[in-house]
Amino acid sequence: MGNENQSFIPELSDQDGPQPGPSWANPNWLAEVADSGADLVQALDPTQMKLVVEQAAKSAGKPVDDKALEKASDDSNRAMMLVRSFRVRGHLAANLDPLCLSHRELPEDLKLAWHGFEGQEDLEVFVGGVLGFGWVTVGDLYDRLREVYCGDVGLEYMHIADVEERRFLQDRIESPGETIQFTDEGKRAILAAVIRGEEFEKFLAKKYVGTKRFGLDGGESMIPALEAVIKYGGQSGTREIIYGMAHRGRLNVLANVMAKPYRVIFHEFSGGSANPDDVGGSGDVKYHLGTSTDREFDGISVHMSLVPNPSHLEAVNPVVLGKARAQQAIRDDLKKHEQVLPVLIHGDAAFAGQGIVWECFGLSGVRGYNTGGCIHFIINNQIGFTTSPQFARSSPYPSDVAKGVQAPILHVNGDDPEAVTFACKLAIEYRHTFGRDIVIDMWCYRRFGHNEGDEPSFTQPLMYKEIRRHPKVSELYSARLRDEGVIDEGYADQLRGEFNDRLEEDFAAAKDYEPNEADWFGGRWAGLNKPADPETARRNVDTAIEKKLFDSLGRTLTTVPDDLTIHKTLGRVLKAKEEMFSSGEGFDWATAEALAFGSLVTEGYGVRLSGQDSGRGTFSQRHAIWVDQEDEHKYVPLATLPHGKFEVYDSILSEYGVLGFEYGFAMADPKTLTMWEAQFGDFANGAQIMIDQFIASGEVKWLRANGLVMLLPHGYEGQGPEHSSARLERFLQLCANDNIQVCNITSPANYFHVLRRQMLRSFRKPLVIMTPKSLLRHPLAKSEAREFTGDTHFMRIKSDMTEIADEKVKRLVLCSGKVAYDLMQKRDEEGLEDVSIVRIEQLYPFPGEPLALRLGRMPNLEEVIWCQEEPKNNGAWFFVDRLIEDALTASGHQGKRPIYAGREVAASPATGLAKRHEEQQRCLVSMALGLNDGGASLRDKSQDTSSNKA
Repeated sequence: MGNENQSFIPELSDQDGPQPGPSWANPNWLAEVADSGADLVQALDPTQMKLVVEQAAKSAGKPVDDKALEKASDDSNRAMMLVRSFRVRGHLAANLDPLCLSHRELPEDLKLAWHGFEGQEDLEVFVGGVLGFGWVTVGDLYDRLREVYCGDVGLEYMHIADVEERRFLQDRIESPGETIQFTDEGKRAILAAVIRGEEFEKFLAKKYVGTKRFGLDGGESMIPALEAVIKYGGQSGTREIIYGMAHRGRLNVLANVMAKPYRVIFHEFSGGSANPDDVGGSGDVKYHLGTSTDREFDGISVHMSLVPNPSHLEAVNPVVLGKARAQQAIRDDLKKHEQVLPVLIHGDAAFAGQGIVWECFGLSGVRGYNTGGCIHFIINNQIGFTTSPQFARSSPYPSDVAKGVQAPILHVNGDDPEAVTFACKLAIEYRHTFGRDIVIDMWCYRRFGHNEGDEPSFTQPLMYKEIRRHPKVSELYSARLRDEGVIDEGYADQLRGEFNDRLEEDFAAAKDYEPNEADWFGGRWAGLNKPADPETARRNVDTAIEKKLFDSLGRTLTTVPDDLTIHKTLGRVLKAKEEMFSSGEGFDWATAEALAFGSLVTEGYGVRLSGQDSGRGTFSQRHAIWVDQEDEHKYVPLATLPHGKFEVYDSILSEYGVLGFEYGFAMADPKTLTMWEAQFGDFANGAQIMIDQFIASGEVKWLRANGLVMLLPHGYEGQGPEHSSARLERFLQLCANDNIQVCNITSPANYFHVLRRQMLRSFRKPLVIMTPKSLLRHPLAKSEAREFTGDTHFMRIKSDMTEIADEKVKRLVLCSGKVAYDLMQKRDEEGLEDVSIVRIEQLYPFPGEPLALRLGRMPNLEEVIWCQEEPKNNGAWFFVDRLIEDALTASGHQGKRPIYAGREVAASPATGLAKRHEEQQRCLVSMALGLNDGGASLRDKSQDTSSNKA
């Protein structure tokens, strides 16, 4: 509805966007008044409406006496409410189900009788420009409303608060010149794309009988629709599209949208690999793989990538969003979000059922995670594997979750490829205009079972009885185009024949296909590589910094701008930092971290840290953001440094979604140190799918390196089972094939060096760090200035803080993390001069070679103890046991095996009782040091399994 037709409705001035202000200020999507503006066409005050109708009646030469005006104004008001009813609820009566199995009765409030117009179809009413009408008969108005809102497209948009967004969508759906219209050439192109989609699936079924392909059969309208995304996206400024999707239709998208060569797909179906044999890796099934390519429409080239994904439905979503955000940053596109477009393709049951979908919607408008809108395309099969919609969700549509962020939703009949293509065109235009998410819910069906070996009639016999007799999309659309005179009788068959000839040619060529290169170190990754040295032989790079840079960073980290009023406690923290730089001693964890960040930024790298409360730090240790105590404006010291870019974000309260987002960001940008920090380490449990399927195995499955860093607070300090363990054992269980790095670091300087090492090496591996809690301020966990400069580097093992001659050592206690300081303090208190404490700072890749050299210098060694705070079935014990034995053998101490000292096995990672924790800790330390009050006491007090008493 154009503005020229809205003059009879009182205008409201929209509020401006978000303004600078206090932290409790509402997000901008709450600023709009939900029930205001012309597009809601609420009933006006009778006096107002009477004046409006009087003016219109005079212009049209109609009666203007009081009685006629009162009736006309009442008729007009009721007509407006009829229009509003269709705008709000018309989608409920739309023609969406191709199978006509979903019975959709016309709601009562969409009937003329509800609005008092029964039998009055010839009554002329004034609607002031709505739907292009001034004066219109009720019958014509009603027919037009049914055509617009109850056809093959059902639009849900009246839940959106923003007036301009609603008006925009109304203009596109209601204006006669903006509805579904394509040229004859465009219609033939749509038909050709549908035929390619159908014939490709048919060809695979014929050539690879019984092989799983998770075909698109029944949803082929998606192929021209996705091509529309490329075409109209390119016209709107898009130069890169990043796709994420699960199994169904993936091979079809790879072939017919991503233009992956058919011969390569056929080669993979025959058991071949898409990559050369010498690149290694375990590979993955063909319907998990991704690809990248360039396609050109109307002279505009668009680069596209489909992100590889596991079987975990929707898991790829945050990865796509993070990658898109990184690419936008690389292209300097974070303000307009025009050049890089994320597109997510979902299944209906997964969209409604998987919580990660909502987590991604939750990220969509948050600073630091916004991508300028994502296009969501739901392949609505109306079934999830064997589960019918009534058991798959509690809402009318699978798309209803999107209403939480006020995303518009276009429901569309999959048997109408023009409608589906129109929906994608409108989605591109909306996203480009408003920078927000939009959802296309394509109702279709799954012609075969969940996979091609499945029998769907076991559970849905009536649906599949209808599907077996239901015509294919191309047959329906071809008949329609023949009726319109767009194509002749043999046109569709000719297209099928030509396309099948091409498939046969590529099928023959697939037998001789040999991949000649892998693409994992191209583009932004140029110059990086797979490590050439075996994991046990790699040496550290130079990670120390110059004294001049060290001092300069000290000034940056301690200088308060004149216009900033800081908290008094922060003032004391900064005074302590000044003393560190002045004395060269006492550098704590947070200062070492800031030095690592600042030095990398100064050297031209990006640094991105996100997580729950990461700006301040969960334990008030970081203070990366200084907040003015008067007006809450913020100052980020490290963001003032030149060359690189420092970002720190307090994320939404999500682990799965945010960790996936950061993994995607690191996938796209290896030149940014990308970190995700858990509030407490065990919160990573909520992101276990991302850890298992992407972080630990993405490189070997998909040849996609990644340098993501996970910071997981870990340490037993009596805080109970949920705030003690980051589940170190789970990460160690995932370690193999040089896939990740796992560290449990005890000194600030070593933390500084491992962060810098992550960026300065010529390869990228995910890094998991068990970060401390009490060690953040522990008097012994300090470093000196000289440990950051000169020829210092990351140390995979660290020696005792007390110098003990190697030949005097009879008992060696190996450990990792915080317990080292408990051991050293107790050892020194007891005056044990033949006990040495050695810390394993990097658990994987295990430092077997340097440990063997260290052990070889202890000729009188009698016992080697592994001490840990975690229960025996947790922590590192079962991982390091044989590795330590191998190091002992290599060092000449044949026959020796490490002895365990720690908590007994436990179902819960830690006790919740402070006194019990303290006693357990005392006992395990004593056991490790060989003191008499150790072992038995620890076993007795570790857990009381004989009763329910605390």
